[in-house]
Amino acid sequence: MSLMNARLANARLPEVLPTNEAAAAINRRPQTLRRWACLEDGPIRPIRINGRLAWKVSDLQTLLSGGAI
Repeated sequence: MSLMNARLANARLPEVLPTNEAAAAINRRPQTLRRWACLEDGPIRPIRINGRLAWKVSDLQTLLSGGAI
């Protein structure tokens, strides 16, 4: 296995996604996720990193599988 393949095999998936990527992952518009964050009324809550919204991949996966968060 080459060095690059070894690094990719050991690479971790991101634990959080920015709003645009999270919205695409759950087939929603980014404005919807921003509204959830602002009004705190959505099925998932973001975390804030340096004032920016980040969405936990585990929460997105739970939402997609129909589970309660």
